[in-house]
Amino acid sequence: MLSAASAEVVRVTLPVVRDHAVQITSEFYPAMFAAHPELLDLFNQGNQASGRQRVALASAVVAFAEHLLAPDAGSFDAIAERIAHKHVSLGIRAEQYPIVGRHLMAAVGKVLGDAVTPEVAAAWDEVYWLLACRLIAAEARLYQRGGIDSATVWRRWRVAKRQDEAVDAVSFTLVPDDGGEVPDFAPGQYVSVAVDLPDGHRQPRQYSLSQGPGRGSLRISVRRVRGVDGAPDGAVSNHLHDHVRTDDTLLVGPPAGENALDPGTGPVLLVSAGIGITPMAAMLDHIARSQPTRRVVVVHADRSPERHPLRAEIRRIAAGLTDVDQFTWYEEGDGGRRGLVDVDAIPLTEDTTAYLCGPVPFMHRVRAGLLRRGLPADRVHYEVFGPGMLDGRVG
Repeated sequence: MLSAASAEVVRVTLPVVRDHAVQITSEFYPAMFAAHPELLDLFNQGNQASGRQRVALASAVVAFAEHLLAPDAGSFDAIAERIAHKHVSLGIRAEQYPIVGRHLMAAVGKVLGDAVTPEVAAAWDEVYWLLACRLIAAEARLYQRGGIDSATVWRRWRVAKRQDEAVDAVSFTLVPDDGGEVPDFAPGQYVSVAVDLPDGHRQPRQYSLSQGPGRGSLRISVRRVRGVDGAPDGAVSNHLHDHVRTDDTLLVGPPAGENALDPGTGPVLLVSAGIGITPMAAMLDHIARSQPTRRVVVVHADRSPERHPLRAEIRRIAAGLTDVDQFTWYEEGDGGRRGLVDVDAIPLTEDTTAYLCGPVPFMHRVRAGLLRRGLPADRVHYEVFGPGMLDGRVG
């Protein structure tokens, strides 16, 4: 709980902090990286360049402060859980939080100037440390549950198979290079992959596991990110496509992610667009192997059949289920329905649990349609690739 004195200060200053939050985080990141360049290896520099990371951090801090002032207005649990899983996938450690706190408060002081009195600084420092302690505790539980040493999360994995899946999409099947065990994971989770780029920097990215557990390997399916409107190409995805072949090795972190398949027996709706099909493929694979009679509806949207990843595999897996419907929408080409996903055409029951993955506007529209049709919000789960927001919440 925020102390009474700090709560009053935060209540008065929150509008100013909210208005300047992105400016504060824009000041924070360069200063922290200048003082601690080793942290560059933990942050997605593509998201730094686009500004998405600055917006995500600003949104999270402001949302947490609002939660502290009005805890009954809404839960912060979903945001905290997502951040904790992301941190565990990267090996973030408790001793790194003071570094972040110090530079974040320095950025607050630099942006807001004389408005940051000792009382204001103390109140917002309290907000930060309440957030930090909550995340540290959540991450400690995840590390313990997974039997993970936060100091040595990265393992070397060998590419046992590389396979083209569609235009600009390729899968990598990975096995431990040291011959050790393959960790268990929940269908829908992801791993961090770190690559050493030609400029000498190491960069991590998160990729959903695109096959279910229990196969003695991990598989990721990666879409090449091509820059549009002047934005650069995706550094890591292009490196993987252009330079990683069978028998090469990659640094891979532990499986993580909160948007995992419900182990129950009720109907499941899997809705994806583009490379968002990857966690859905893992869920479908797991259901086919462990619950082949479970009711499943599979919905996918893509630009064209040629750009539809894992298309043949999804069709093959679905053929092994006894109660399944498949729907595909393409913007161009044949083989599916034309245009955008029509939510009203999707079979739906009140006990369905839905999983969404794809671009944020796509998920906004599908989620809104499912809620309009009466599906409870707590039965609609979604995953945002990278920092983002969906329905006012940090994604």
